[in-house]
Amino acid sequence: MLDHHHLEYRDKLRAFCEETIAPLAATLDHEQRFPSEHMGPLTAMGLLGCLVPEEYGGTPVDTISYCIAVEELARVCGSTAIIIAAHNSLGTFPIVRFGSEEQKRRFLPRATAGELIAFGLSEPDAGSDAGGTRTTARLTGDTWTINGSKCWITSGPQAFAVNATARASTDPENKDITTFVLERDWAGYDIGKKENKLGLRGSDTSFLHFDDLKCPDENRLGEVGMGFKQMLITLDGGRISIGAMALGLAQGSLEVALKYATEREQFGKPIASFQGIAHKLADMATELEAARLLVYEAARMKDAGLPFSRHSAMCKLYASEVGHRVCEIAFSVLGGVGYETGPYPVERNWRDVKLCEIGEGTSEIQRLVISRDLIRELSGSTRETTAEEPSIKAREAAKARN
Repeated sequence: MLDHHHLEYRDKLRAFCEETIAPLAATLDHEQRFPSEHMGPLTAMGLLGCLVPEEYGGTPVDTISYCIAVEELARVCGSTAIIIAAHNSLGTFPIVRFGSEEQKRRFLPRATAGELIAFGLSEPDAGSDAGGTRTTARLTGDTWTINGSKCWITSGPQAFAVNATARASTDPENKDITTFVLERDWAGYDIGKKENKLGLRGSDTSFLHFDDLKCPDENRLGEVGMGFKQMLITLDGGRISIGAMALGLAQGSLEVALKYATEREQFGKPIASFQGIAHKLADMATELEAARLLVYEAARMKDAGLPFSRHSAMCKLYASEVGHRVCEIAFSVLGGVGYETGPYPVERNWRDVKLCEIGEGTSEIQRLVISRDLIRELSGSTRETTAEEPSIKAREAAKARN
């Protein structure tokens, strides 16, 4: 599936990650420190503009190449990988896809030059049920007043702007939401405390609070009431990058386990020569390769302009769960030393990969997306949709009746 351009890109990224990213990975995790020193090199490599057209300062690559980039970053540092994945898939993509020409020229050059854009969909009472958004937007003249909070914001403390959703209607029965690009330097934009997380501890995650924040209508992203659909389209692509991140974390763990098993001796032999260990290594490699093929197939379908919602859910579901299994098996291969923090990264990768089963839609949501699409196909519809689309249709029907 990879052509020589992809292989060259992977080799280039791997060398960069080994030299620049890997040496600080354990320190960033231990100190829970954002990798500020990585931002310059990451920008120079074009990794902040993977999905942005050249005319706005981007260094666009196809989706398979983007997956390779995320995978190679995650192979050595999950925290850096999630920063780049969130910035591209959730930060710049909505502006590229739904933004006006003025918005693209205003925000994207900053984003590709080293500044981060965040994504604000989840709220304390609206996680998997994103339609339960309580953040409100009220229009007076040509200015919106935004009130509410967003949680689990990747790079929240660093981002210069956030794509945030809010309910723009005063009708409590109307749950349509609208997306706004909210800027950090506005009055009423408050960054909450940094979360103390199990994994990805070098990536800052925080609340964002909006208190009577005044947002000009020119910062509204697309049409009023279309925010939910925009976010679902955004998540379809973002799930592929989360699958790629899980691949990288698992690949790093497999490589460590394989090297350790061929060097560690017991009873006068490398432990890799014992069937119990050898079979673990074989299972890890086989499942990981299957997951990689599924991720790359979803990426290929996206690049080809084919419906890919089901496949993005499949690759995210399978790769994240395989990633968890591979990192956990690596624990058992290394034994006691794998449990230590520091000498080997398997415990860090195990902590980091758990997020892949939660972020951008839990495994349970992915199974809903997949199963509902299978049922639609059986009923005669060939169009792929997302799990939440029935609620969109219901709201549109209700508005038509009224």
